[in-house]
Amino acid sequence: MTTAVNNELSARLRGFRQVQRLAYECAEAVAARLEPGMSERQAARMQREWLRERGVRDWFHLPFAWFGDRTAFTGFRVPLQFFPTDRRLAPGMPFILDMAPVYEGFTADIGYSGSLGINPVQDRLMADLEAHRELILREVRERRSLREVYEDVDRLMVRQGYANRHRAYPFGVIAHKVDQVKQRRWSPHVFGFGTQSLKGLAADALHGHREGWSPLWSPYRFSDHPPRPGLWAVEPHLGFRGTGAKFEEILVVTDSKDPEQSAFWLDDDLPHVRRWAEAK
Repeated sequence: MTTAVNNELSARLRGFRQVQRLAYECAEAVAARLEPGMSERQAARMQREWLRERGVRDWFHLPFAWFGDRTAFTGFRVPLQFFPTDRRLAPGMPFILDMAPVYEGFTADIGYSGSLGINPVQDRLMADLEAHRELILREVRERRSLREVYEDVDRLMVRQGYANRHRAYPFGVIAHKVDQVKQRRWSPHVFGFGTQSLKGLAADALHGHREGWSPLWSPYRFSDHPPRPGLWAVEPHLGFRGTGAKFEEILVVTDSKDPEQSAFWLDDDLPHVRRWAEAK
């Protein structure tokens, strides 16, 4: 890549890194304020308000919050079940906060797992997610097909004794592409998803269909292709007996011949990465 292209890429990545860090700051701030008796709806509203106070006016999707066995998507059958409910938080209960703000045209989509007090099961799930982060990066650098990587993540979960809970997402996705969107003062949303981002994803889907790739990383045939250069919001989600845990962050894929530059995590200074480092 030329110097000009590298500089342009670096500037774009700084924008994405900034909004991803902002989203994780929000997650940590809201998690610190959660108390017994608070509902998922309250937690989701706290995320929206925190981000709006800091200039966020658009979303890939509005914030979610899941408490208790809903962190493992227990009984989820239809998309409406993902939206926040009146489920109340109790001591020791696991939770997941998930938000996808757009700031100055840059998109993030993050997932933050925690518990109200001590929860050894979720702690173990989070510790075991480190191996998934390593596996995904290694196999993307090897240019394995997205479908193959997905299947290897599945096999690792089985060896660890866990259930694959990202399979409960629409199309069973473990990841999806994110990109810049036109910056607007206000952008409407449909069923919790920003219209600007949905248009971009739909355009990618149409373009990809013509060229044999998909912006959705799934276990299905349409993901049976090598990693497409771009930014991918990746979210392996483990479940065990009514407890779930995940991380979600941006993986950068390029067309570089250098393995380390061909794929890398956008940021290694994130809560779950720091947690793993402190445990060693």
